[in-house]
Amino acid sequence: MSMRNVALDLPLMLIDVRVVARGVPILDGISLKLEAGPPTVLIGPNGAGKTTLLRAAMGLIRPSSGLITWGGRESSPPTRRAIMFQRPAMLRRSAAGNVRYALAAAKVPRAERERRIAELLADVGLSGLARRPARRLSGGEQQRLALARTLARDPAILLLDEPTASLDPAATKAIEDIVRKVTARGVKVVMSTHDLGQAKRVGGDVVLMHRGRVIENAPAAEFFGAPRTQEARKFIAGELLV
Repeated sequence: MSMRNVALDLPLMLIDVRVVARGVPILDGISLKLEAGPPTVLIGPNGAGKTTLLRAAMGLIRPSSGLITWGGRESSPPTRRAIMFQRPAMLRRSAAGNVRYALAAAKVPRAERERRIAELLADVGLSGLARRPARRLSGGEQQRLALARTLARDPAILLLDEPTASLDPAATKAIEDIVRKVTARGVKVVMSTHDLGQAKRVGGDVVLMHRGRVIENAPAAEFFGAPRTQEARKFIAGELLV
């Protein structure tokens, strides 16, 4: 990961962004600045708008109003950012074949692909399973393979939509370790989760969303130690936000 790539795509800014679907606001005036550094973790109840925010940040959804910029530009090809959805589909080929497909899609030169496959599988702890059919991997292994495919783009910004949902603690730890590893290389990770423990462990900054709005945005230690809003205090206490 080159710092040139990071500089070109960051900060990622959402400025008064609204996304309306069938007359219903999914994002309702979101303003957020995502800068280089530790992961930003999005939390909030179901329907808060976390997935829509990630899709908009990727450039997959055009705002109904407001502005999104990448490194100060309103239009930026998504070559330096990547997104992994909650339930990524596995291709009917080996683990290595899945990564090979992703590298080809990212236009990595053919001569470099085998080396990159080995590197990416090693990064996610799947070196010994390169020839295993992807659909025969466990749920946690499939998530790690999906991360390897996503990292094949060599992104400066990595967007993760609940990457550990339904995983057991060991598989969850493996994903969190990968997040820390890529963060140490300079990749900006923006991740949604329902797991408050995970937000504490991984988050540099925590963004609480509710009804399509940002309720609170603070460093993780500050958010959990001294939340400023009633909604944040309720959410941390496990009370339902309505």
